Parts: sequence; C-alpha cells; structure tokens
Amino acid sequence: MKKDNNRRPGQRPEGNEDRKRSTRKSEPKKDFFNKEEGKRPTSKKSFEERGKWGKPGARKSQSDNRQSFKPDDKSEGEYKKVYKGRGKDEKPIHEWVPADKVSKKKTYDKKFKKPFTKAPAAERPEYNFDKLKQNHRKKDASDDIRLNKYIANSGICSRREADALIQKGDVKVNGEVIKEMGYKVKPGDKVHYKGKLINPEKPVYLLLNKPKDFITTTDDPMERKTVMNLVANACEERVFPVGRLDRNTTGLLLFTNDGELAAKLSHPSNNIKKIYQVTLDKPITQSDEKAILEGLELEDGRAEVDDMQVLSKDRTILGLEIHLGRNRIVRRIFAHLGYEVVALDRVMYAGLDKKDIPRGNYRFLTEKEVIKLKFFL
Repeated sequence: MKKDNNRRPGQRPEGNEDRKRSTRKSEPKKDFFNKEEGKRPTSKKSFEERGKWGKPGARKSQSDNRQSFKPDDKSEGEYKKVYKGRGKDEKPIHEWVPADKVSKKKTYDKKFKKPFTKAPAAERPEYNFDKLKQNHRKKDASDDIRLNKYIANSGICSRREADALIQKGDVKVNGEVIKEMGYKVKPGDKVHYKGKLINPEKPVYLLLNKPKDFITTTDDPMERKTVMNLVANACEERVFPVGRLDRNTTGLLLFTNDGELAAKLSHPSNNIKKIYQVTLDKPITQSDEKAILEGLELEDGRAEVDDMQVLSKDRTILGLEIHLGRNRIVRRIFAHLGYEVVALDRVMYAGLDKKDIPRGNYRFLTEKEVIKLKFFL
C-alpha cells in the first residue's frame, strides 16, 4: 500500500481499504410487549445481561401479585371480606371467604386459661414485721382486727362481700354466730366460715412491668385481657392491683393483699411520687414546657407536676415526675396544650423501679422494700 505523505498526524486514511467494518448485523431491539398475548411483564423493570454501556441492567424483585377475589354479585352475600395482611408494596390484601368458614368469635370472647407470664415464678420471701410493728405502733393501737377485714385477708372474698356473709349468719367466732358489722377479732379467736376454720393469708407484694393491651381490673365481663392474667401463677393468695394504668400505658404496677398498704399508697394526701417517660407526637415548645412546670387549670381542677425534663434532642421524649393520681392526668395535661401522648411508660412508683423486670414479668418485693413502703414512706 502506498504511503500518503500529505496525511497529518492522527488523520485517518481515505478509502475503505483501511477501515475494518463489522459484518455482524445489528440485532433488532427486543420488544417486551407481546402483541399476540396482549400482556406485559409483571415487574416494572426486566433484567438484561448488558445495557447500553456494557453494564448489567437493573434488577427488581417480582412484586406481590396477589389480588382480592371478588365473587359474583349473586353470591356476594354468601362471602365475607377477610384481611390477609400486606404485600411487598405495603398495600392491604383481602380475600373473599365463604361466610360459613369465617369464625364468628370476637377477640374478647377468648378465655385465657393459661397465665401470660412465661417466666417461672420467683422465690417468694418471708416477711417478718413483728418487731417493726412494736416500734412504730401508736399507744392506743391494738391487735384487734375487724371481722370483715379478717375474712378478706383469708382470701375468701372482699370486705364488701364479707359484710354480706356476716349478715347472712355464715360466720362464727368461737362457736357463736356474729352478725355485728363492727365486730373485732382478738388474737386467739377462732373464726369459722360454713364450718371451716379460716386463717388470714400471708402478705404478698408483687411488682409487675405491665405491657400494652391489658386492662387494670380484677374481673372483666367482656373477657378481655387483664393484668390478673399476668400474675395468675405468682401465688395462691388473692391479690389485687394498687391503683391503675390505662390499657395503652406500660410500666410499674403493684399487687398485694395488704389492704392497709394499698389504702396508704392510693390516698392522695400521702403524695406518692410517680415518674413517667412520655413520648409526644411533636416537639414540645419551651413556652409549653414552662406552662406545665408552673401548673395548668384543667376541667377537674389544677394540675401541678413536681418536675419535668426533656430527654431527647428532638424534644419529643420527656421525663415527668408527678404525685397526682387523677384519671388519665398525664395524657390530659399534654392534650390541654394540643399534644398527643404516643407512648406512656411508668418507670418509677413509690421509690420502686423496673430494673431487672422484663416487660410482662413480675418480681416479689424484698422485705426491706416492704418495710420502707409500710413504715417509712
């Protein structure tokens, strides 16, 4: 081949003899839409081995193609729409199921025979308050106890129910039927109920870390989940909760059969301190924080808190210390200023904390803790 001396450096030679063209025919562009079938692929993107720049094409997992089956209009009354969860696109999925196969039981119809607490019952301590009673007893105090309280402490029934048993004449003291409501039992007296000797139960003190969706009551006619299901295997004695927590409120709840201590902790004059962790739907302003610390006028009176601190940088999580025990007082304080309480957790009650108590479990109070509650609080 003759060399071209007039060609500049980098200039391609003229003519087709120096060019190497590919003889391979270009492949036609793939058509992912099949006109004959009239269907497109289920996913938005399909995988190609190599794209325009020689790199692997985008890959996307198949979307959830489950669809709700809708029966004919004639048979629609024989079917019911049942929720079956959500697909990968987070959209709800429903299925039409024959009406005769749909369970008619409601959630509150279920009876909870087994206790909810999975953890084994903790070792129960023995309490000895005799020496402390002698040191802290008033001069005019005695060991006599009202008959209805004596019966209630035995675990047979409550005091109100005990009054009814006394009026019926079912209770005898030292062989004599007693119908006097204010009768007091002395040490050494023998009390019989329907011919059986009864003795007061040993004191029980339980601290529960309550989870959500449990109602604070000893009995619910609608058969919903109650806090009593969580402590059902704790002891044989009949215990009851001290105070209450809302269904969606979590945290510490005390159980006991000691009516005297329960009355002491529940009475507003004793100013029992409670600490809550409050989560709000939006950040709290400094002006509202100041207003809460100064006190608010609610529909049922003035609401004052003992202390409040902001715990998170976004100012949505707070620590609140309060001694008031009015119904839903914490939620109503923030609702008064336009906030919604998303989560409410009682982290401390009467000096007791929930350390080493997982959610839904309980523990027995130590003798030292009980002595502090009964005599030094």
